[in-house]
Amino acid sequence: MEEAAVVKALAALAQPVRLQVFRALVIAGPRGMVPSTMAEGLGIAPSSLSFHLKELVHAGLVTQERSSRNLIYRAAFDQMNAVLGYLTQNCCEGAACEVQADGAACQC
Repeated sequence: MEEAAVVKALAALAQPVRLQVFRALVIAGPRGMVPSTMAEGLGIAPSSLSFHLKELVHAGLVTQERSSRNLIYRAAFDQMNAVLGYLTQNCCEGAACEVQADGAACQC
């Protein structure tokens, strides 16, 4: 993954509402969510949600699919994992590390 893409993804998540939206989509998993459900569940005005979803889509962290009249948004897990991989690729000074059972941190 290129550094510019990582910076774009992290910049998109560096805003509280977008971080909440992204986390909600991660929880929803592959089925995704429609904007009305997100807006209601997160207490965000639909127009504001639309702006934040556009930014997340632009950063490649969220996908959008039309299903009849609805738009379904999903977290782009492959992109999220690529960002995490980029951030941790040289952890433990390049040596192999083990992720703890609780997933909290790696053990070098």
